[in-house]
Amino acid sequence: MEQPTIGDAFGEMIRDAYAVRTGIGPRPLAGGRLPRPVIEVIERDDGLINGAPADHYLDEPEAWQPHDHRALRLCRGHVLDIGVGAARIALELQRRGMAVTGLDTSPGAIEVARKRGLRDTVLSTVDGYARARARYDTFLLLGNNLGLLEGPERAPVFLEALARLANPGARILAQGADPYGTKDPVHVSYHQRNRARGRLGGQLRLRLRYRLVASEWFDYLNCSVDELEELLKGTGWRLKSIDHKDRPYYLAVMEQDL
Repeated sequence: MEQPTIGDAFGEMIRDAYAVRTGIGPRPLAGGRLPRPVIEVIERDDGLINGAPADHYLDEPEAWQPHDHRALRLCRGHVLDIGVGAARIALELQRRGMAVTGLDTSPGAIEVARKRGLRDTVLSTVDGYARARARYDTFLLLGNNLGLLEGPERAPVFLEALARLANPGARILAQGADPYGTKDPVHVSYHQRNRARGRLGGQLRLRLRYRLVASEWFDYLNCSVDELEELLKGTGWRLKSIDHKDRPYYLAVMEQDL
């Protein structure tokens, strides 16, 4: 069996999703004529495969989850949207007159964000960008991007990079998901497997696949609020508040220690 090419799977997917939605540019066709739905395929390291339509990355505010709207009301000052994707959040902030920068490691995502009108974009990792002179008042990790903390080893490094980019009094707004309410044996056994290997239960090992391209394997964290508080210890960031209104999803507000 042929193995997928390692590359910008997320960017390829977002380009096609944008082309299908707008009718602009080449797009995958079913039977050579009709636009084919663009499906995001996530492969987990225990063999689980899930797929979902990728069009939601382009959603306008009327299609958002309630916690996204509540998060935007908490934004202030200069905003860095980390993992900006197709810029659904950043574009709305820009429309509201806020200064917002979209950061992503995917060239394809940055290309689409710019095509959609986002003016300020950065193609970089958080670590690489932490050497920049820019400073921010709000860091966004929405769309479940609290997962970018990855796990106990990576989280302090990630948070230290944000501290280098932070103005005094800066905050992080992060949407996460508590994975432990499930009774699905496939997920319960995965949590147990992770703990047996010295990992957090919801510390996922994933890769994204789209058509003939796959990403590298990466860690992505779903954690409880208690686990998040443990990850913050000693980082210079503290948990200020938790919005639980959309359980099992939550919106965490973190601020720098005084």
